[in-house]
Amino acid sequence: MITMTPIMIDGHPFTAVSMQLPKTNFLAVMNENGYIMCGALDIALLNEKLSERKIIAGRAVGVRSIEQLLEAPLESVTLEAEARGITVGTKGRDAMLKMM
Repeated sequence: MITMTPIMIDGHPFTAVSMQLPKTNFLAVMNENGYIMCGALDIALLNEKLSERKIIAGRAVGVRSIEQLLEAPLESVTLEAEARGITVGTKGRDAMLKMM
């Protein structure tokens, strides 16, 4: 099952995506500027192979719901996210607000 849900964070609109996969879940929260995801996100790939795209993204591990993704500290972030002040340890919710 795939679920796309509009959510608000401090009055700002975002889209939450949840997909149930065999033995795991895929989770993401995004807006037009960037996104955070569960452990499925390959930050090294974004920084190394896709650097010309200047992707703003962060990864949280061990999360099982959108709520946990928003509250979890990010385990890794892209170089473009760092340029926006999003660092390892930033909560997902705070990272999304810096993507506005």
